[in-house]
Order: sequence, then C-alpha cells, then structure tokens
Amino acid sequence: MIELSLAQAGTASVLLALAVAVYAFIVGILGAAQRDARLQTSARYASVGVFLAMTAAVAVMQTALLTDDFSVKYVAETSISTSPIWVKVATMWAALEGSILLWAWLLSAYTALLALVAPNTPLRAWALVTMSAVSVFFVSVNGVVANPFIELANPPLDGPGPNPLLQNHWMMAVHPVLLYLGFVGLTVPFAYAMAALITKRPGSEWMTQTRVWTLSGWGFLGVAKIAGGWWSYEVLGWGGYWAWDPVENVSFLPWLTATAFIHSVQVQERRRMLKAWNLLLIILTFALTIFGTFIIRSGVISSVHAFGNGPVGPYFLGFFILVVTVAFGLLALRWDQVRDRADLDSVLSREGSFLLGNVLFLAMTFAVLLGTLFPLIVEAVSGQKVTVGAPFFNQLSFPIWILIFALMGIGPLLPWRKAEGQSLLRNLAWLVGAAVVAGVVAYSLGVHKLYPLLTVALAAYNLASITLLLSGSLVPRMRLSGRGFFRVLGQYATESRRRMGSIVVHFAVIVIALGVAGSGGYRVDEQLRIDLGKSAEFQGYELRAVDRFMNQTPGRIEAGAVVEVWREGRQVTTLRPSVNVYSGSQTQPVPTPDVYYGLWSDVYLNIAGTVSPDQNFIVLRAVQSPLVAWIWVGALILVLGTVYSLLPPVRPSRVRESAKDVATV
Repeated sequence: MIELSLAQAGTASVLLALAVAVYAFIVGILGAAQRDARLQTSARYASVGVFLAMTAAVAVMQTALLTDDFSVKYVAETSISTSPIWVKVATMWAALEGSILLWAWLLSAYTALLALVAPNTPLRAWALVTMSAVSVFFVSVNGVVANPFIELANPPLDGPGPNPLLQNHWMMAVHPVLLYLGFVGLTVPFAYAMAALITKRPGSEWMTQTRVWTLSGWGFLGVAKIAGGWWSYEVLGWGGYWAWDPVENVSFLPWLTATAFIHSVQVQERRRMLKAWNLLLIILTFALTIFGTFIIRSGVISSVHAFGNGPVGPYFLGFFILVVTVAFGLLALRWDQVRDRADLDSVLSREGSFLLGNVLFLAMTFAVLLGTLFPLIVEAVSGQKVTVGAPFFNQLSFPIWILIFALMGIGPLLPWRKAEGQSLLRNLAWLVGAAVVAGVVAYSLGVHKLYPLLTVALAAYNLASITLLLSGSLVPRMRLSGRGFFRVLGQYATESRRRMGSIVVHFAVIVIALGVAGSGGYRVDEQLRIDLGKSAEFQGYELRAVDRFMNQTPGRIEAGAVVEVWREGRQVTTLRPSVNVYSGSQTQPVPTPDVYYGLWSDVYLNIAGTVSPDQNFIVLRAVQSPLVAWIWVGALILVLGTVYSLLPPVRPSRVRESAKDVATV
C-alpha cells in the first residue's frame, strides 16, 4: 500500500480538482450547445467533484499547518510551531500560494452550490460553463504556478512564522475570508451575464436569477472593507482606518461598480432600460476583481497588504486581458440585442437619479484607479518614483461623495418616468429644511469645517427622505386598517422585505458617513511623555501612567504600559497599550494599541517609543477620533439590512390573509 505524504496528498487533490474542472468545462460546453440534459447533469456533478477535491486540498493544508509539517514548503516558509491554533489556521491565506488556494476553494464552493440549487433555466448551463472556466484558471494557478504543496527533501526544524502584522489581531482570520467571499460571489452574476449574451437573452431574467448572489457578494465585500479598516485601526498604530493604500484601493474599485450595478438593475427591471449598461457594469466589476488580484500578487506595488514578488503576475494579467477581450467582444457581438428600445423620459425621474448615481460611482472608480496607477505609469515611462497620497484622493473623492449622498436622499422619492413639479418641490422642501436645521444646530455646536458640516446636514436630509418614504407607505395603511404604527410597520416590513432592507442599508450608510466625517474632520493626534506615577491631560481626559509590564509567552514577548483613563474625577477605564515581538525570523516590533470605545469619541493609546525595565517614563501616541465607533455600528446595521433584504418573500397566502384582515376592519 502506497502511503502519501501530506505534500503529495495536497498536490494530488489540486491536480484532481484541475482535471475534473477541465472535464466540467468541456462537457458543460457540449451539454449547453447540444442541449443535452445528461451532459449538463454530468457537468453539474463534476462541479461538485471539484469542490470536494479542493476541500480535500484545504483539509490537507490545514492538517500540515496544525501539525507543523515543515516538509511542506508553504508551511516551512510561513508558519511556526509556537503560533496559536487560530494563527495557524489563518496562515493558510497569509501568503501567495495559500491565498490562491483559499480563493480557488471558495470559487469551487460557489460553483457547486450554483450547480445544486440554481433553477434549471436556459441560462444555468452556460453560467456553469463560465464558472468552470474561471475555476480552471484559479485551480491551474495553484497546481502549476503557485503550488503550496511542494515537498522539501530537507525540511527545517521550524519556520519563520507569518507576517507579525497578520498574527497580531484575530480580525485577520476573518477579513480576508470576507473579502474573497465578496470577490468570488460577484463571479456568479458575471457568469449569468455571459450566459445571457451567449443565449441572446439579455433581458432581466439573468439579473432576477442572480439577485441573491449579487447582493450577498456586494454585502461580503462591503463588510470586508470595513473589517479591514477596523484591523488597521486596531493594529497599525496610527489611529486611522483608511489610508488610500494601493491594495485598499484596488479592492474598493469592484465594490464601487457593484454598487452602481445594484442600483441600475432596478431600472432594467422596471423600465426595460440600461441593458447594455448593466452588462458593462458587471463585466467591469468582475474584471476589476481580477485586475486587483494581479496588482496585489504581482509585486508591482509596495503595500503592507501586498504579497510581494511572485510568479503569478503574468498569468493574472493574461487572464485579465482574456476576460476583457472575450466579455466585451461578446457584448459588441450582441449589441443589437442589448440596445435600449426605451428612452429616458426625464432626468427628473427615479431612473434619471439612478443613472446619475451610476455616473458618480464610475467617476469615483476612475479617480481611484487613476491615483493608484499613476505612480506605476510615471515610473514605467520616466523611471522616476512618485507617490500619490491621501490629499489627492480626498480632494477628488469628497465632492463626489457629497453629490452621491445628496442624490441618495431625493432619488428614492422620485417617481418613475417623470416627476411632477409640485410633488418634487414639496419633498425637496422637507429635505432641505431638515438639512438647514441640522446644519445650523451642528454649526452652533462647533462643527465649522466644510465637509463635516455638509455631511451632518445631508445626514438629516437623508433621514427626512427615509421618513417620507416610510410615511408614504405606512400612513395610508394605518388609515385604512385603523391599526397602530408598529403593527402596520411590522406588516409592511414583512411584506416588503426588499424595500425595507434597502431602507435599513441606506440608514447604515448615513451612520457610517457621520462616523467618517467626525473621525476624519476632528481627529486629534498628540504625543505625550508621562513619568510613571504622573498624569497628563488629553482632550478632557486625565491619563495616569501607573506601571510598566512585560509578558513572555511561547512565540511572543509583550511589553507595555498600564494607563488609567480618568474623566471628571472618575476612572472610566484602564488601557494597556503594548509592543509585541514575535519569535521567528521576522522580529520587528509590532505596536498593539488599546482603545477606549465611546459613543461620541474614542481614546486611542499607542506606545510611541520603547518600554524597558529601567525606564521611569512612557511615551504615548494619543488619538481621539469623534464618532469613529459609528463606522463599526453602521457596518453591523448594513449587514442586518442586507440579510433582511435577502430573506425569502412572504408567502402569497399570508399576503392574502393580511389583506383580508385589513378589509374586514
């Protein structure tokens, strides 16, 4: 009996997955082209086989990491025996080869799920062909170019461990998985869009069948971005959460285009317009996920998030060119079928507001893409190194966000086709009135900077919009049924989950916008030297340096300070900012801030110098970020709204029973 090593078992699993994926792709094409149900069924089951083989590969990798099998090259280069279990698990996606393994596995899971649960429509077969084609690429990268299961003849006794930044906070076990779930999830609507073009069915059918996949992918991607911001806030030590880092930017781009797509599909569903536009948006979204993967994994940029130099850059660039060529070529070939037959009746309409919002989102996408690629273009042309920092992105993005925020309030109140002047003016009067009142109150309370003041005013403007939307739906029901507000609201929320979910998501955006405006506009950053036993004043707080500490555990040395935080003569908390040094070859110290979270502002402390046993003082970086906690709360609300909108609709029998109850009152 032949006994396989973990490296051999992992390689065999990936190669088996590749062979089955190629089979699913070829048989899927034959089955779809010949409309052969048996071949299509075989391709579907093969997609499940790819998932099972990739699951085996992931299980082998996790076994190798958890058992410290340093004969596997990836384990030898990225792991260390003293790491906690959760760090070893997360190490699978801490470097290039493992991250692609995670991507390929999640892609196989999406494809298998689609094969099992998607309705049997003319689009499904070609959508699975597209998903299989993408799977072939990613699995082949793992099997040929970036194999994480290479076996070492002379394995080391231990490894260097993952990047210290990746083992300093549990969020790194969550953030990349959420990000990949978003990227891979958006492959599904792209696959159905390709199926719609191939079968000459570019109507709204493909969007209806992928609504859940699109919203879930968009939701995962949005939450992943905020989770990454929280990781940055809790780990990097600078007291911020978004730095316009190139890797942050390229993962932000598909979220922008996906957001535009989610809004514009409503126009096609309602007015049978923007067919070509929606196909273009979803193609662009998928292409940007591949482009971002190329940027992150090719070594062309330097970033705390990047994977450094690797052999996969040319392959991803080639795949990106192939995707763009095939997808846009197919769109051009089907142009007669995707051209709009209806015209925009008026700019002052719901569809007009969606189209303008799309233009703004694409303007933001272009601005971020230009700022990200500009240094690379300059270096390629002239050899000079230039940087494009946060001021450039802020100056371009803030005005666009303000316009999007303003459009978000009035757009849902506009009717389809054309708005009536009197109704439009009445709604605008309420919105503008709320904005003016909020702006005056905020200014009187000390909010004098332009963009924070505009954000507060527009937050009230959007809250007024939500109030008008709900009142327009609930008040007639209350009058007709004689029921109270909360009973009618509960019934409406149950029957109109998609509408209610979107309202909750828009409310989450308001909360997040206020958090960004407050923390960005009024952030205070100071460096304090405090003798032990003494205190220093910071923004109305008293910081008392009580003691130093040093803890040593297997794999880590932690040194820090104990700081009591007092306010108005009362101790509110004790913070323990520290510096960690992890064992292994990467021994650079990693700051570990400690944060006192508050509803209105945080107190953020980070060690700004060194901590030694003979030192009778500490140097702290103290940051106060007003409303920053609202960003994390807003993210939670966004998740709730997205999940609620994805819940299955209420059964028709229940709708009839509710209507009967109203009629009999």
